Amino acid sequence: MLGFKSVKAALLISMLGFISLVASGQASAACSFVSTVDSSALAVKGTATDTPEAKEFLETCINPYTKAYAKDPSLIAQKSPKGGKALFGYNGCSGCHGGKLEGVMAPSLRKDGGQGAFDTKWVYAKNATDKGMYETISGGSAGVSGGVMSPWNITLANHVGDGLTTDEILRLIAYIRSEYRGDGEKTWLK
Repeated sequence: MLGFKSVKAALLISMLGFISLVASGQASAACSFVSTVDSSALAVKGTATDTPEAKEFLETCINPYTKAYAKDPSLIAQKSPKGGKALFGYNGCSGCHGGKLEGVMAPSLRKDGGQGAFDTKWVYAKNATDKGMYETISGGSAGVSGGVMSPWNITLANHVGDGLTTDEILRLIAYIRSEYRGDGEKTWLK
């Protein structure tokens, strides 16, 4: 018969094993992000101030705003910083991507044609998914199209200016998706 200490030790080991199993299951449910610059792990972190939508995205890699903007276009143009269009303007995205996403120094985000080779297709194929576009905006890009985009995610040490929260990046993505005019499949709405 086992002594009391042996039973306690066995119980503790079993509990630790169970906790480890649950934690590993939760970790695999969360998204892991990859840098568009060099394909390394992108160390985006959740924060205490993340919205429920941001938390949902960080767990599922599905942007809840994309479908919401498709259903209710009035969300896009909200005058407050909450609207994706307002965020695009407030953060200077138009300086490179154009005020109507038509592309200026950077490729068009509407994908309806233009002068550059990347004005009808995504510079990075992964940008056809919200996760891929989130990685590109969060961690920046290598400049395949001729210009380099700096990281914007506020949780990354080398972000631009005040940076953007995960929620703000998701709203920007939803705005960009709502303006897509290309003939490619809208994979982000699936």
